[in-house]
Amino acid sequence: MSAVTLHSAPALAPLLARGALRSPFKRPGPDAEFPRTRLVLPGLRVDLAKLAAYERVCGFAAAADGCAGVDALPVTYPHVLGFPLAMRLMSGRDFPLPLLGLVHTSIEIVRRAEVPASGEYELAVHIDGLAPHRRGTEATVVTGLRADGDLVWESRSTYLSRHGAGDGVAPAAPGAVVREVEATPLPVLAEWRLAEDVGRRYGAVSGDRNPIHLHPLTARLFGFPRAIAHGMWTVARCLAAHGTPGAAVVRAGFRAPVLLPGAVAYGADGSGRFDLRGAGGKLHLAGEVRALGGGVRG
Repeated sequence: MSAVTLHSAPALAPLLARGALRSPFKRPGPDAEFPRTRLVLPGLRVDLAKLAAYERVCGFAAAADGCAGVDALPVTYPHVLGFPLAMRLMSGRDFPLPLLGLVHTSIEIVRRAEVPASGEYELAVHIDGLAPHRRGTEATVVTGLRADGDLVWESRSTYLSRHGAGDGVAPAAPGAVVREVEATPLPVLAEWRLAEDVGRRYGAVSGDRNPIHLHPLTARLFGFPRAIAHGMWTVARCLAAHGTPGAAVVRAGFRAPVLLPGAVAYGADGSGRFDLRGAGGKLHLAGEVRALGGGVRG
C-alpha cells in the first residue's frame, strides 16, 4: 500500500460533487479493484469552535462560550476529522462503489487513551477491502489517529452499496452483543423526539451531506420515504448519554434507518450494551462500550 501525504484536509464540497457525478458509472461488486492508497495528514490540530458545534448537535457537554467543553475529544469525533480523507478515496475514479446512496452499516472504535482536543496529531485513512453483503457490497474504511508516533485512536467502518440481489452472505455483526440486543430490548432510559432538520444540522458540523440525510425529496430518490438520520449521529447521541471510559472499545451496528422527524427510545444496561429503538420496538442501533482490556462501562 502506497502512502500519500497531504498538506491540508481536502475540501469536501468538490469531493462530494465529484463522487455524485461519478456514481452512475460505477460497477460495484465484492471482487472489484479498490484504491490501495493510504492518505496521511500530519500536523493536524482540532478547530475548537467546530468541535463545540459538533458537541452541541450530538448532545455532548460543551462550554457556552463556543469553545470545547472539555479538553478531550468525544470518542466519535476523530471519525469526523477523517471524513474528508475518506471522501477523497471514496469519490475517486478507482473506488468501485457509487458514493450516492452509500449507507454506513457498522463501526468499531478502539481508543487507547483520552485524546486531548489541544493536541497535534497525524491522521491516516485507507480502504481495507470489499466484502459481499446480502444486499450488495460493503467497503471497510480504516481511520487512525497518532500522537508522537503512537496510535491513540482507530476505527473500522463499513459502508454498503445496495445493488440488487447479493449472494446470500449476511453482514458480520460487530460483536455478539449486537445479536443479543437485537433479541432482547434493553431498559429504556430516555426518549428523544428528533426534529426534521437533524440530518442537516449534523451534516453542517460533520461535512457529511449525503442527500439521503438532508431532505425528504432527495431521500426518496434512494428509496427512503423521508430523510434519515446519520448513523454516526445516532451512535454519538447514544454515547453522549451513555458515557465512555478513557481507554475503550465501542462497537455499533446500524440496523434500520431513523426517519426524520421521529421519536426514538434509548436503552442501556449495566453490561455496557446500548440500543436505540423506534415505534413497536423496531431496532435502529445496537452496540456496546467496554473498557479497553475487557472491563465494562455501565
